[in-house]
This record gives sequence, C-alpha cells and structure tokens, in this order.
Amino acid sequence: MKIDVLLTCDRTLMSNHHGKEFLGFGTSAPPNWIPELIFRQLFFPKMKKVDGLPWQAPYGLRKIEAKLIDEGIDAIVVDPDDLAGYKAKVIGIYVMDAFGWGPSSTTFAGIMKTGEPYLAKYFKKLLQSKGYKKLKAHGAKTIVGGPAAWQFRFKPEFLDEYGIDCVFEGEGEMAVHLIKKALDGEELPKFYKESKVPAIEEIPEIKRASVNGLVEIGRGCPRGCKFCSVTLRPLRWYPYEKIEKEMKVNVEAGVKGGILHAEDVLLYGQRGVIPNEEKIVKLNEMAKKYYNIISWSHASFAAVAAKPKIIEKVAEIICDEKQRWWGAEMGIETGSPELIKKAMPAKAKPFKPEEYPEVVKQAAGIITDNNMIPACTLIAGLPEEEEKDIIKTIELIEDLKDFKSLIVPLFFVPMGKLKEKDWFRKEEMSELHKELFIKCMLHNLRWVKEITNDYFRGKKVHSIIKPFYILFVKLIEWQAKKKGVLE
Repeated sequence: MKIDVLLTCDRTLMSNHHGKEFLGFGTSAPPNWIPELIFRQLFFPKMKKVDGLPWQAPYGLRKIEAKLIDEGIDAIVVDPDDLAGYKAKVIGIYVMDAFGWGPSSTTFAGIMKTGEPYLAKYFKKLLQSKGYKKLKAHGAKTIVGGPAAWQFRFKPEFLDEYGIDCVFEGEGEMAVHLIKKALDGEELPKFYKESKVPAIEEIPEIKRASVNGLVEIGRGCPRGCKFCSVTLRPLRWYPYEKIEKEMKVNVEAGVKGGILHAEDVLLYGQRGVIPNEEKIVKLNEMAKKYYNIISWSHASFAAVAAKPKIIEKVAEIICDEKQRWWGAEMGIETGSPELIKKAMPAKAKPFKPEEYPEVVKQAAGIITDNNMIPACTLIAGLPEEEEKDIIKTIELIEDLKDFKSLIVPLFFVPMGKLKEKDWFRKEEMSELHKELFIKCMLHNLRWVKEITNDYFRGKKVHSIIKPFYILFVKLIEWQAKKKGVLE
C-alpha cells in the first residue's frame, strides 16, 4: 500500500499497557530474570488493531497525524510490525527514550546492571526490522522526533548507521515543514531544533484514539524548574471545547478511560500557581461525562496545599461506582529548601521554599483523605546537592510513611537549563544516597500490595496478572540488595 507519510514508534510505545498507563514505566527496565516473552506481555502487550491499524497510538503521533491530514498530506499511524506492507516517501518515528538515558532508565540500569532497557532495545529492533529496511531501500526518508530527540546529538554516528535523515527537536506540529521538504525530495538537515511553538489554534485535535484515552489540556509550566525541559516552553491552555472533541474521538473508538495531561492539571486555565476551583471542577465533570475512569498525568503538592477544597470536590466527581480512586505523577524531588531555592525556585509557590517540606506533608494528607494515589519522584544527584540536602529528603520520606503512594528516586539527567551538567551515576552514590533509596524501597514495599490490589481491581484478566507485578517488585528489591544499593 502506498502512502505519503508513515508514522510509527517502537513496540514498547505501541501498547496501552493493559489500560494501565503507569505500567509503561516498566519498559525502562533492562532485560532481567523474567523471560522476555512474559515481560512483554506484562508491560507492553501488542496493541489490537481495527481495520488493520492500531486501535490506540501514542498521543504525540496522533497529533502529528492530525496536523498532516489537515495540511492535505496522506498520513497514517501504523504498527511497527506492519511496515513491510507499505511504500512511503517519509517515515516519522516517535521516540520516548531512544538510548535509555532518561531518568527512570538510568536509575533502573544503575540498580539492575543487566543490559540496555527494553525501550532502547526495541527502538533499535524497529530500525533493524525487515519492514524498515524495505522502506529505506525504496527511498523513504526518516525523520525522528519526540522527548528523546536530544539524545541523538550524543550519538551522531547512529543516524548514518540506521538511515535517519533528520532528528527534529521541538513541538511536533512544527515539524510539518520538514516533512513537506522530504516529500518534495529536498535535502534535510541532520539535526533541526525549532524554538517556535504553535499557538492553540495551530494545534489540531486528534482524529483517532490515543493510548489510554490521553488528552492534553495544555502545554508548558509556570514553575520554571531548572532540570525540566517543559518549563522552557510558553504556557498554553486548551479551551474546554477542544478538549471535549478529543474525548469524543476516544470514546467513539471504544476507549472507556482517559487521562488529563498537563504538567500540573490543578493549574488548568491559570497563568500563575493558584488553582481555580471552578475551572478544575468543570474540567473533571466534563471528563467524567465521557470516561468511566479518569486519571491525571501530573499534579503538584504546592497546588494541592494552596486549595485543598478542590481535591475534595474533584474526589466527589471522580470516585463513584465505576472508580474508587485516581492517580497522578507528582514530583517531590527534594526535601531540602536550599535545593528548592537553587534548582526549582517556583516549586513551592505560593508558599516559601522554607515551607516546602511542610507543604508536601500537608498535601499528602489531603490526597490520602480523598482517595488519590500518586506515584512520586525524587531526584538524586542534582547539581549543588550537599549531604545536608539528602538528609532533609530522608527526613521528609520518614515523615511520609503513612502516605499511600509510591516514591521513586531517580538519578539526575541533564535537561532543561541544566543540560550542560553531567549525569549522576550509581558510582557516585554516597551512603546517604543509599539510605534514601532504602527508605523509598521500604515505603513502597509497605504500600505496593495494597496499591496493586486497587490498581488491578475490576477486570478478570487483571486479577490473573496481578501476582506477576508483585513478583517484579520483589525481584527489583532482591537485585538492589545484590548490587549493594539496598543493605
């Protein structure tokens, strides 16, 4: 079949992870003691197809697909295993963590030391596949983009080895002019970084279902953390009508649950850091009208503490006979007010940096009381981190022992305004770092069984596969002890 533009990604991304978005983080792990066939079924099972095309696909791919179609370009998202059935002028590949250099991948690798993570392995397998090679043999040009685009600058030889014509850094809609150049047979730059971003009216609504019903509600973040690339982009919020159109697309495709995506869902519609109750209530009421189950991609502890009543009202909307709880990723990052001042000066706003540990504890209580279960992150090895900062973080984790959550420490990766700094590696871990990891592991082991029971409640298939995930956590604990990360 001939097509102008084929859009795809590797097998770890072309999956809905059993309808459980958080399981996607498992692809950051390297091959381990669980046989690959079983691991694949647990963490990135194949996406089912409708009329020969993926039922759901990563949201980033869906956005580019929609933009190209709106521009009159013949484009579709295809399963990576189906490339051999097409002829195309351009192949667009979405990458999340091409070489396993992201925070979760480097942390898993540091602890487990058993090879490159699955997401890096399967990205390479895509480029080594017969389908990809066949497309290249027929003259197709390859453009790669996505959150991992920055990684290719450290491995420029990789582009020639696998026939990658251009690596694009920037928001996907801005890559259309490069795709048009490729379609016209023009030469492409090896690397292209676009600093401009699309206005809201230039961002299309998706035309086919996204993985797990994810829909953006906005882009950018007002907090300005130095370690984060997202804060380099201007803040833009989608109007309700635009969000609702994408929800309808997912529901009409048979997707029953959805994720509201923003760097801080609680700040929807705001220019500053104070949540607006009316806007958040309206947003979640609209989502619940379409989806049986909803979650948030991200939220902040400071926003929760700033307007605690909002969480209570949202809980009343979300939690019903179809849904008992909801989740979000939340960055604790540190318990040190000094590190807050140095690396994330707006992290605590509207509170002062000195108040941040208390803000986290107050917000944790509010969250727990309202059936929200977050996955929280910490950053180990931030530039200018001192022993006293690690001690403060350890003390905070100890104070959060009754906080029903997962707390995951991640090695620092140089991105955002800190992109010139160096990676933090396992070899640099001090005894205090090890103690911090132990505290987090013990916290997670305390809560993981209860959270897993909540997470896999409902479908019969979930009750069947649930014990395997508990075993996986146990194996990580065992390996961490074996490698000396845990005593």
